[in-house]
Amino acid sequence: MCQNIDLDCPNSLSVYGSMLKTNTVLDLAVSEMAVNGANCEHQKRGSKDKQNGHFADTLVSERRQKDREKRLSLVLWKRPIVTLQFFLLESLIIIKEWTLKLWRRRGMVFLFLGLCSLFSLAYSTDGAHQMYVQYLEKRFLWCAYWVGLGILSSVGLGTGLHTFLLYLGPHIASVTLAAYECGSTDFPEPPYPDQIICPDGGGVEGSISLWSIVSKVRLEACMWGAGTAIGELPPYFMARAARLSGADPDDEDYEEFEEMLEQAESAQDFVTRAKIGVQNMVQKVGFFGILACASIPNPLFDLAGITCGHFLVPFWTFFGATLIGKAIIKMHIQTFKAHATISSLPGC
Repeated sequence: MCQNIDLDCPNSLSVYGSMLKTNTVLDLAVSEMAVNGANCEHQKRGSKDKQNGHFADTLVSERRQKDREKRLSLVLWKRPIVTLQFFLLESLIIIKEWTLKLWRRRGMVFLFLGLCSLFSLAYSTDGAHQMYVQYLEKRFLWCAYWVGLGILSSVGLGTGLHTFLLYLGPHIASVTLAAYECGSTDFPEPPYPDQIICPDGGGVEGSISLWSIVSKVRLEACMWGAGTAIGELPPYFMARAARLSGADPDDEDYEEFEEMLEQAESAQDFVTRAKIGVQNMVQKVGFFGILACASIPNPLFDLAGITCGHFLVPFWTFFGATLIGKAIIKMHIQTFKAHATISSLPGC
């Protein structure tokens, strides 16, 4: 038998082959052990990462809950000193931010101050121009009155005053009745006195039409619609600020909106599906979806404002569509409806 491994020796060849097979098996075993060890290490690391992520989420939720409780406790009758302190600090921060913004736009600020000074000078100086100044003042106060009523109607996330039923509707009714009684719409321009006085010459029988009455109340209805559009801005700004800051606002409507987004697929009741429909229309269609929601009497339009703010819809897209829908389209729909109701009364 050969002592050394020689390729010419048969025994040496068999021993050499056995050694190669043994080395191959050992290499495969070592490779498999390495792969199994790496998989085990990856699984342990993944499990550890999941545990760390769950623990971090728990800490974040607990921290947000504590912050919410602290904010709710900051009221004047419980902690007056701390509440006033934070109020002053927040006021200083807001004043500083607005001062910097106004300084960046100082050209427009100086132009506005100059126009205000000229108007104040013209208002306080006697002359032939006073009739025009009084006319502009009367128009401005009349428009501001209806804009304010519109804001009161839509502000407060649907809890506002129903000023259409209390003010605008009766105003349209009084103008319609006076027009049919006088046979004309040539009675004095707004602001009307306590009693609408018919013109001395009278009117032509049958000359009153729908469009003549709409033209008579168009200014008031448009200003009221513009006010309702302005009143829809707080939900938009609230949701937009919450999305940009990542904070959880203390508002029940926004919390309901977040829950609705989470449970959108499993919603069954009609109200929730209607809310989801409004949210999908606004999110997918954009400007025309907002316009469609604002153009009809829609009690869920506050959700459209929250949706636009949450998904960071540009301000002028939201406000432009809302203004056109409420101040032009919806205004004419409501005016036609009020006119039809009054015209159906006996004697009209």
